[in-house]
Amino acid sequence: MRRTAKGIAVLASTTLALALTACGGEDKATEETPKADPAALNAELTWWDTSDPKNEGPAFQELITKFNQTYPNVKINYQSVPFGEAQNKFKTAAQAKTGAPDILRAEVAWVPEFASLGHLYALDGSELLSDESDFLETPLASNKFDGKTYGVPQVTDTLSLMYNKDLLTKAGISAPPKTWAELKTVSQTIKQKTGAEGVYINPAGYFMLPFMYGEGGDLIDTESKKITINSEQNVAGLKIAKDLIASGAAAKPSANDSYGTMMTLFKENKVAMVINGPWEVNNVKTAPAFGGLDNLGIAPVPGGSAKAGGPVGGHNYTIWSGMPQEKVDAAIAFVKFMSSAESQAFLSEKLGLLPTRKSAYELDSVKNNPIVAAYQPVVEAGIGRPWIPEAGQFFGPLDQMATEVIIQNKDPKAALDEVAKKYKAEVVPSYGL
Repeated sequence: MRRTAKGIAVLASTTLALALTACGGEDKATEETPKADPAALNAELTWWDTSDPKNEGPAFQELITKFNQTYPNVKINYQSVPFGEAQNKFKTAAQAKTGAPDILRAEVAWVPEFASLGHLYALDGSELLSDESDFLETPLASNKFDGKTYGVPQVTDTLSLMYNKDLLTKAGISAPPKTWAELKTVSQTIKQKTGAEGVYINPAGYFMLPFMYGEGGDLIDTESKKITINSEQNVAGLKIAKDLIASGAAAKPSANDSYGTMMTLFKENKVAMVINGPWEVNNVKTAPAFGGLDNLGIAPVPGGSAKAGGPVGGHNYTIWSGMPQEKVDAAIAFVKFMSSAESQAFLSEKLGLLPTRKSAYELDSVKNNPIVAAYQPVVEAGIGRPWIPEAGQFFGPLDQMATEVIIQNKDPKAALDEVAKKYKAEVVPSYGL
């Protein structure tokens, strides 16, 4: 049975007004409620953090230390869980009603799915949404399902073109390319004049989306409930990606750990451009050979014949509906602290991550952050994904398709037709082909 904000409110002494409403009383007692002593809150919470354990994890652990300065008796069992494993691991544990974390850092597409399965608390009316209007609209939208809100945004992001300023300058390139055609020419020039590879394309489904979006494609049409992954537009987008590699403009991607190879080559100045997001800024910044943030350029992903834009991504804080009820106060306090404007500004300064609160952008550490400034036009060009329960299941078939097309040289149309069939059989059977 799905628990809602009433379940939280009835148990949370810090939200007495909601408790009275849930119990049939009035909420006029809110102003008379004394603030609870943070030191009196005593609980032990488990938090699954799905961020990169080396580049991002330490900053989140610093925030836990800051949280404990105010809440000394709330112990946070911090657990770093690999992103690629967390979705199924959480579903399995939540379904078994044992072993799931009290708090989960969930990818934006996971929230509607977990909510539909009854695995998350609805937060409507709780203290966590008392200032809901402060959250940016698109990040908050990923937490909505069936008229309720099941999480609060932690960070927003999208794919960008990250480039090595020094290599572009040595090649005589004054500005990053704005189209895929320009990218091809620029990449070939860089290779000729510097010896470095022009661009590296990661053969994974998420990283193929800017090519498909660029030609006007998408995965599904939610209004008509139609599967569109095998459209002519998507075929055209994949052909552009294939041509970049076949022409030699892009490096031939590795069949094993292509993502890791991409970032290593970029940090070692052996590749001038990559398509990636703000979560890698700290990784690049600390690379000994790269040259720091002064050498890092950030621009929107190049466009195709229709438009330019990467997929809107990010992560949310969610609360497991099977969490022992005596922990609710502590869970609310922890998520409220972690999602505050101050905490988001801390992560922005430390890691270059993009806040999801409007008020965070008014803080000096964010306003004066060159990475945030560089990513603002990138995020503005971001393309929203369908926030349906099945959205988190789209990328398994997409990843397989990307490997087949980019690594194994399979025909894009044939590969996308197979994805469409899988979507129909396994992901959205109610949608038409």
